[in-house]
Amino acid sequence: MIRIHEIFYSLQGESSRIGLPTVFVRLTGCPMRCVYCDTAYAFNGGKSMLLADILLQVASYFPPSSATRYVTVTGGEPLAQKECFTLLNLLCDAGYSVSLETGGAMDIGEVDQRVSVVLDIKTPGSGEVEKNLWSNLQHLKPMDEVKFVLCSRQDYEWAQQVLAERAIAQQCSVLFSPVYNQINPTELAEWILQDKLEVRMQVQLHKILWGETAGK
Repeated sequence: MIRIHEIFYSLQGESSRIGLPTVFVRLTGCPMRCVYCDTAYAFNGGKSMLLADILLQVASYFPPSSATRYVTVTGGEPLAQKECFTLLNLLCDAGYSVSLETGGAMDIGEVDQRVSVVLDIKTPGSGEVEKNLWSNLQHLKPMDEVKFVLCSRQDYEWAQQVLAERAIAQQCSVLFSPVYNQINPTELAEWILQDKLEVRMQVQLHKILWGETAGK
């Protein structure tokens, strides 16, 4: 059994899979309280589900003829529930292209190697920088992605320093994402270009399409 807040079908709003139709499995609960969190509604509630029932619900969104089927496991913080590791294994076994969105405070060492991990490194502006588990960097694969959600110019400079010190861009793709309505995306783009950073800038497509309250 695992506690699920919601399962839904939408367009992926972030990461290199942006724009792709995807089934999202959102788990309940999170040990962090980032100041910009847009999924606080998932801290509590939801319902306990059998893993087999989750797989059946996920399958219901895809036509049998679908060649590539994308599933994102997210939260909250999905790895806060130990059963998440088994869920990821089963989704991969079922033939899905699986990504995991995790906040960087939980150990990713046991995540199935077939899963594309999107690891969110918390900046000082998040209020949770002390919870970054830096040992996670040693588990990153070329197919994974590291994300920095930036609240300010200070966060940008901090992230730039982390990239230089830890050579993350040599391990996998790096994403810089401005907090919605807090940093002007054009300004962030100009900073990246000026400093010639090896990063991918992203904006949250789902909020452009469906507004600020969209957490999908």
